[in-house]
Amino acid sequence: MAAPFDLNDDSVVVVIGTGAGGGTLGNELAQKGISVVALEAGGRYLPQDFINDEWDSFGQLAWTDTRTTSGDWRVSRDFKNLPAWIVKAVGGTTTHWAGASLRFQDHEWKAKTNYGEVAGANLLDWPIDPREMDDFYTRAEDKMRVTRTGGRPGLPGNNNYKVFEAGAKAIGMKEVSTGHMAINSDETGDRMMCQQTGFCFQGCKWGAKWSTAYTEVPEGEATGNMEVRERAHVARILHDATGKVTGVEYFDKDGNLQMQKARIVCVAGNSYESPRLLLNSASSMFPDGLANSSGQVGRNYMRHVTGSVYGIFDKPVKMWRGTTMAGVMQDEAGHNPDRGFVGGYELETLSLGLPFMAAFMDPGSWGREFTTALDSYENMAGLWIVGEDMPQENNRVTLNMDVKDQHGLPVANVNFSDHPNDIAMRDHAFKTGMAMYEALGATRVLPTPPYPSTHNLGTNRMSANAADGVVDKNGKAHDVPNLFISDGSQFTTGAAENPTLTIVALAIRQAEHIAAEMSRGNI
Repeated sequence: MAAPFDLNDDSVVVVIGTGAGGGTLGNELAQKGISVVALEAGGRYLPQDFINDEWDSFGQLAWTDTRTTSGDWRVSRDFKNLPAWIVKAVGGTTTHWAGASLRFQDHEWKAKTNYGEVAGANLLDWPIDPREMDDFYTRAEDKMRVTRTGGRPGLPGNNNYKVFEAGAKAIGMKEVSTGHMAINSDETGDRMMCQQTGFCFQGCKWGAKWSTAYTEVPEGEATGNMEVRERAHVARILHDATGKVTGVEYFDKDGNLQMQKARIVCVAGNSYESPRLLLNSASSMFPDGLANSSGQVGRNYMRHVTGSVYGIFDKPVKMWRGTTMAGVMQDEAGHNPDRGFVGGYELETLSLGLPFMAAFMDPGSWGREFTTALDSYENMAGLWIVGEDMPQENNRVTLNMDVKDQHGLPVANVNFSDHPNDIAMRDHAFKTGMAMYEALGATRVLPTPPYPSTHNLGTNRMSANAADGVVDKNGKAHDVPNLFISDGSQFTTGAAENPTLTIVALAIRQAEHIAAEMSRGNI
């Protein structure tokens, strides 16, 4: 049956969201001949639509609907209604991401076993053996055309990388390169080669960076088995008397409430909107929220240990030129508790445009110390910390019943406070990054706080035991036989690596499982 599909067609798989998880899953299922209706809250923007201006791009792509915040994280003070820059558009945050595509290390799949009991942390092993992921990682890397994998060359290093590499080697680091990036480094494949123009966060004007907006989604649509409904804001998931989901209610582009029937529902709305949707889908059978008998929906929110270091030099660097994040140092990514914390971190090249630098370098600051740093923008080099933060039950997404969105639905409140392990890791990473720049004669080094834009993980985590999480090893809800979570909210722990490659690999794996179970008549 060719798309579009009827609202009463209960044979379709409804996928909510079209980012790394939802967009990949939808395409994988469509390629297998399975009918898919993808509901996307945002509009469709393609490379010709992207704007190489930070503020205008943010207005075009970001999920600016109200959220609220609490906890001791600085974001709750500086950016109360913006816990993170999540893209509200076809392609989701694969439009906004920088392209870093790194595999988890083996020890990170079994964090509780390897780290032991960490006071105040809610650690758990993933119910997945690392070897189960090898083939799916390879398939994801080939799909995304990840550099330095599958015989694909690495990207060239820009000036920011050259400073980064020299600083890393000056302090004895060895595992430093332009990294594994889902950005074309040659002319092979359907996407253009990277043109080194920067603005990677604003949407790649060349289509060199992998994004489901112009890869997975149109490929799925081309099969005739996938329909994408844009500006479809999902309100709740419905179920029958047996507890099986039966369909999805959503507000269409005109604000009218629609109901799409479904054989299976897959939720891929990011770690804020996915638990919010489950909580807003409460019923007499699921009074605490759909699939929430464990009470774990919304809990264990992780965002990685982040922060940045900028070095100011006596000569221009012009860090904004070239690929934004083609540079990674992995010497500190391993687990070495002798450093005073469990887990590890990576350092990655980063640049912000001058407007965002002014907004995020030290929010609320002014005066000579601040302005002289901005005056030295041309001579800056920058790096970003990505480290494994600890899951905590009270770091969570809940419903704020006092604040409603444009459709009258309670908004998400995001509560987050650093774990002591997070603080110790960030302090260590700050010292490492500062040492790299100081070794090269930086005239000034600037450690800066975490940005609102980050990696959002957990809140619907995988667990072997239903009491410990929300979904099983295939992303299927413990409580609901035909409900799946298909985004980063299913992460049991966050690891030290950027999450997108793992989200894509899990989506490919989940598609295989769903297709097999459908063919057997089990769902």
